[in-house]
Amino acid sequence: MVMRMVRAMAVAVAMVLGLSGQAFADKFEDVTTKGVIRIGIPADLPPFGFQNANREPVGFDIDLANMLAASLGVKVEFVPLTGANRIPFLLTDKVDMTVSLMGLTPQRAKQVWFSAPYASTSLAVFGPKSIAVTSAAELKDYKVSAAKGNTEETSLTEMNPKANILRMENDAAAAAAYLSGQADLFACSSFIAVELGKQNTAKEFDLKFVIRPSPGHMAVRQGESRMLEWINSFIFFNKINGELNKLHIKWLGRPMDPLPTL
Repeated sequence: MVMRMVRAMAVAVAMVLGLSGQAFADKFEDVTTKGVIRIGIPADLPPFGFQNANREPVGFDIDLANMLAASLGVKVEFVPLTGANRIPFLLTDKVDMTVSLMGLTPQRAKQVWFSAPYASTSLAVFGPKSIAVTSAAELKDYKVSAAKGNTEETSLTEMNPKANILRMENDAAAAAAYLSGQADLFACSSFIAVELGKQNTAKEFDLKFVIRPSPGHMAVRQGESRMLEWINSFIFFNKINGELNKLHIKWLGRPMDPLPTL
């Protein structure tokens, strides 16, 4: 009888230990064990992510992703993303995390977990000086291009459901629509407008109104607490040692502004 109880207890302990091993087999452990991390990066969002003359990914987010992988001690595999597929790629496990200037919204936070912010930007509407627009309420009279699924597009829709929004597949297409005259205005990040203004001096990027401040965040699948904790430690460390500030100066042409806490 006693031996039977001992054997039963041993089986129970083994089952618990087995289940515990499964519970702690998370994305952080998976990445460090395999030695490779799949990071979703922007493919069409200069200066955060774009292709150089050799068709290699470059930009703020690419430099930061390389720093992150090196700090983690693993190789990095880049997966180009658009604004619309950043969350779907996380949810379907096509990437382990994103470093793709994603803005945090309550709706998105229902689907993924966000890191502390690593870059400070504002979302705004830009256009020629001749167009006097000061709020989303006036967008019904003008066509504004925006990338489908991005915070700019969803926020403007919430602010004015009747706004005349030209929803393009990605940021590059939205910018092209404005540059070609297909749209009267362009909704984008403040830094994107500055970058495009440098490249297209004949086109005006006059600030019409700010949609909202929009710090950039990394993101992971919900439940990946160990990975998220490590990422937040990485961001904190590189804020303190000045490396994030160097990236802001290199790619955005200005020192890093104070970042809010999450």
